[in-house]
Amino acid sequence: MRTVLISGAGVAGPTLAYWLARAGWQPTVVERAAGQRSSGNPVDVRGPALPVVEQMGIVDALRAAATHATGVRLVDPAGRPGRRIAMPATRSPAGTTEIEVPRADLARILHDAARDDAEFRYDDTVTRLDQDPGGVDVTFATAPPRRFDLVVGADGLHSTVRRLAFGPERDVVRHLGLYVATTPLGEAPEHPHDVLLHNTPGRLVAVHPVRGEAGVAFIFRHPAVADFDHTDTARHRQLLTDAYAGERGWRVPELLARARQADDLYFDAVTRVVLPCWSTGRVTLLGDAAASVSLFGDGSSLAIAGARTLAAALAGNEPVAALRRYEAEHRRRTDRRGRTTGLVAAVLVPGSRPGVAVRNALARLLPAG
Repeated sequence: MRTVLISGAGVAGPTLAYWLARAGWQPTVVERAAGQRSSGNPVDVRGPALPVVEQMGIVDALRAAATHATGVRLVDPAGRPGRRIAMPATRSPAGTTEIEVPRADLARILHDAARDDAEFRYDDTVTRLDQDPGGVDVTFATAPPRRFDLVVGADGLHSTVRRLAFGPERDVVRHLGLYVATTPLGEAPEHPHDVLLHNTPGRLVAVHPVRGEAGVAFIFRHPAVADFDHTDTARHRQLLTDAYAGERGWRVPELLARARQADDLYFDAVTRVVLPCWSTGRVTLLGDAAASVSLFGDGSSLAIAGARTLAAALAGNEPVAALRRYEAEHRRRTDRRGRTTGLVAAVLVPGSRPGVAVRNALARLLPAG
């Protein structure tokens, strides 16, 4: 039985483990975190991911964990929400509509689907990769070294496998001019089925109903911060404070104060990963590690679809040739999504007062929900 190490137990990793086990591989999944995370921003399962989750038999579990958001309202500075705009929904050929679910719940459901057929190792990470034509010798932070036929980096935007196999993050990650911060609010949403959006030039504050407990997101335009560290929470709080200094509309001062005090604050740059090739020998990348367009790129759906494509390519085929087939097919999806990032950013976070006015005027032309 061929062996594969998958780094990352988020969305892409468990999905790949599930499908590779059915293709005759023996998967091991290593995850830096000590266990499954308990929180996460809402993400979409749609488009090419829908047939995959149908085949995995997890649609009902995803529906049970789904958020309650079905519409969007733009909120003015006085806190008055505008008319409701229904969220569009895509369907699979089998008729399954897209599903929005907190990321942690999505990861848990995928893990539960794969756990009987894969070894999961938490609180550990890869520290060294040494490969030859026959396989990869892997050194871990805590576990003994092991040899695998294939290594897959499914460990996100700040991928350790990518750094070890392809070089420093700064060489392959491109800043897209925005930063994002999110945190749960620990309260019931005022509008239990609507996402509320409040804009000023270059800034967005959004309150999402999630699943009965609201969460807030701050997305703002800002040049790349020199030596940005995605783990430096104190710096994140300062960047967020500076970006929204002077904002007085709606609930912004209150929400900002709560985010600054939150223990569970997610903060990162909105970036795109640009690599000429996703594989080197018997090491390959999947999901955001390979082609992240963070925040705007349907990352979870593409991760699920990419995992299925990679597993199908590897089924019964020589690994190195299979990796080329996987990339040729899946890169068409990620490149297509990447080309829309500028437009999505302009709609979600207009950079000027006229831009906000034009976006709001166009929104009034959309069908009411």
